[in-house]
Amino acid sequence: MINIIGRGGFGKVWKVMSKKTNSYYAMKEMSKSKILYKKSGKSVLLERNLLSQMCHPFIVNMYYSFQDNESLYLVLDLMNGGDLRYHLNKFGRISEIECKFIICCIILALEYIHSNKIIHKDLKPENLIFDQEGYIHLTDFGISKKLNDNLDFIKDNDTSGTPGYIAPEILCNQNYNFSSDFFSLGIIAYECMIGNRPYKGNNKKEIKEMILSKQIQIKKFDVPIGWSNEAVDFINKLIQRKPTQRLGFNNILEIKNHKWIKNYDWCELYLHRLKPHFVPREGDNYSNNGNLRKDIKNSNEFYISVISNNNLDIFKDYKYFSCDDIPDEENKEEFINPHKLFEEIEEKRIKDNLEKNKKKEDINNNNINNMDSIAFSLLDKYASSSIINTTTTSSSTFRDFYYERKRRANSLKTLYKNKGLGNIKLSEHKTIIGN
Repeated sequence: MINIIGRGGFGKVWKVMSKKTNSYYAMKEMSKSKILYKKSGKSVLLERNLLSQMCHPFIVNMYYSFQDNESLYLVLDLMNGGDLRYHLNKFGRISEIECKFIICCIILALEYIHSNKIIHKDLKPENLIFDQEGYIHLTDFGISKKLNDNLDFIKDNDTSGTPGYIAPEILCNQNYNFSSDFFSLGIIAYECMIGNRPYKGNNKKEIKEMILSKQIQIKKFDVPIGWSNEAVDFINKLIQRKPTQRLGFNNILEIKNHKWIKNYDWCELYLHRLKPHFVPREGDNYSNNGNLRKDIKNSNEFYISVISNNNLDIFKDYKYFSCDDIPDEENKEEFINPHKLFEEIEEKRIKDNLEKNKKKEDINNNNINNMDSIAFSLLDKYASSSIINTTTTSSSTFRDFYYERKRRANSLKTLYKNKGLGNIKLSEHKTIIGN
């Protein structure tokens, strides 16, 4: 069975199973029409290229990429624990020890991508996903940027990012570097402690005005019970508006050497040998399951209205396999196509319903036949009883009584047939057969 486990700007994320290995993956489906409509072809291809160059235990790794006429697909690690946003919405604030574990997982992920000259740019709770053990993994490199080898910053007039988490230097269209991700890290830690973001607004403009108006810091009276002063200092230094004053501006070692996490066992964390303090419940922790029929219908309608055959060349080299075991032509449909599978699911559902209705109809027919024999045996009993004495009662009176009882018996049969034996109310039964 395939499920929708998430949604994004270009489409959906599916839980899928490999036909060859029976292993489960997450498959990100992106509509070509929406990509072209939003002029995001380059960023989508960049994400695929970046993922093809990376592999790390604290990011969501890519295994395959392919396409069909309508969509692009990325086959990724499946994380059943749900994203951090889901759990923050569910539980609100979290404890300091839980927050420290989450932050340290993110630091290892950032340390790795920064070593590959990549700035994530969209670090937020929705892009931090728990595995079933409780470890955090970084995902969604759709707006990430890669530094040139001879530059230490980026200046590209691109202010894309999530309001409330995006660094002020990006928001204000200034030069930015790896420390912009550390600002977002501080916002996440702040939200874990306080329960909301420091800079709030309905849009980028309002958030920008709030950031420019004052520097927010956590005060002593804001600190929840159970949180240390070291944690407060760590967060306050990360959410500095000016990059040069921000913890980690020179390098990530500044962060790892902060007194709040200086003695953390990074090696054991990297090897997944530490016991997480928060473990998601078993099963799928998603809140985005949806209507498959509606999603596919809307996708097809949008596709027809936008796509033309003249602008699909940018996707020609999208296919990628992360290992030497490349499916051949006979096994090219290695992963279940959601559109094709939906038709199979619908066909099976209709078949099961037909079988179920047939069994139900057979049971009802048997019950109706039983009621038929019972009803008319009662008529015979009434006819032969002293209630109606044929010697003292006229034949017309007896005939009227007989046909009245027969009418009621037929009404009872119709009621049972339409509603089923288990759904008859006592009042309806008495109305038909009388007291």
